[in-house]
Amino acid sequence: MTKVTMTVNGKAVSGEVEGRTLLVSFLREGLGLTGTHVGCDTSQCGACVVHVNGQPAKSCTAFAADLDGASITTIEGMANADGSLGTIQQAFQDHHGLQCGFCTPGMVMSSAALLAENPKPTEMEVRHYLEGNICRCTGYHNIVKAVLAASGQDVSKIAAE
Repeated sequence: MTKVTMTVNGKAVSGEVEGRTLLVSFLREGLGLTGTHVGCDTSQCGACVVHVNGQPAKSCTAFAADLDGASITTIEGMANADGSLGTIQQAFQDHHGLQCGFCTPGMVMSSAALLAENPKPTEMEVRHYLEGNICRCTGYHNIVKAVLAASGQDVSKIAAE
């Protein structure tokens, strides 16, 4: 067992992990932060995306022990301080960017990383950036619309697909 200490959603946490413990398992089972989802276990679907030191990372392929001292942000950390939905989360709700919701945490986390890099992306830039995230329900159109809305852009002229 290895002791790990990291900052998760702004709070210092620590725990004992086996060397093979994945970050997603540490977050879900060790810390009770179940918003990060395990979809494929092969880094293909993006449901497990979190931010590690400000960068998007698929937590199903990162070992918790390797992230000792890291700063992690999960979907739970995207809410406003008062617990209300953050800007991107609210845009997903407002523009119906989710159906079953399974992919939504990873989509929100990837979208946040995109908007941090590129505050006013085009529709094609959003679609390209989210290629590492799979949604089986929505057809992506409303997800793209939500990301554009979260960036402050007018989405009223985006035609429905």
